[in-house]
Amino acid sequence: MDKEKPTKRRSQKPALITEIATQCVQVVVRCRPMDDREVSKKYSRVVEVCPSRGVVEIRNPREDPSRDNMKVFTFDAVYDGTSSQQDLYEETVRPLVSSVLDGFNGTIFAYGQTGTGKTYTMEGIKGDPERRGIIPRSFEHIFSHIGRSENMQYLVRASYLEIYQEEIRDLLQQDQSLRFELKEKPESGVFVKDLSSVICKSAQEIQQLMNRGNLNRTIGATNMNEHSSRSHAIFLITIEMGSLGDSGGIR
Repeated sequence: MDKEKPTKRRSQKPALITEIATQCVQVVVRCRPMDDREVSKKYSRVVEVCPSRGVVEIRNPREDPSRDNMKVFTFDAVYDGTSSQQDLYEETVRPLVSSVLDGFNGTIFAYGQTGTGKTYTMEGIKGDPERRGIIPRSFEHIFSHIGRSENMQYLVRASYLEIYQEEIRDLLQQDQSLRFELKEKPESGVFVKDLSSVICKSAQEIQQLMNRGNLNRTIGATNMNEHSSRSHAIFLITIEMGSLGDSGGIR
């Protein structure tokens, strides 16, 4: 996760996690529990997560488990298999989205091999409010903030693209044979030329837009995940805001 402005955490948590909000780049690790297939094959766990210390300990499975052979890695925050979607969002993502609503850039980047739980963390389980992921919670956060704001006007636009085999595809285009190019402007940086940008007026609208784009994603089965995506997807949200003057116009 990356942002340009430090923000303070709202909840009172251990100091290690609180420091997340003061850093420009944060690395957060979440380890999922073993799934049914792994349990049935009697796999052994070699990863230990210590949320209170912000460390992950990894044991070499080829070495004697009675020996002290753990490798220790420290991160800005770590979450084990019992962590909830809400805790993850409130502690690590909410400050980032809040800074975006203050006018700064922010990025959430999920990285991990197939089957490690990226989709669950980012999107969650449809129809289960408690297991909503980072993305739907971010949508709700953004539009809840807009709904409470006074004397401000907002414009929210969304784009959705996929990078597959070194090519860029616009997931919101009907014609999926079109390919797009990266360009760069001195004042705004790198962008995708002619990428679709759709105005959204509610969390429901922007979620429906993402669902539409997901139908166009490149999917292929792997040994780890029957419905794994074989591409990288980027969902872009642009928020424009302006204060309302006495006459009702935007300043």
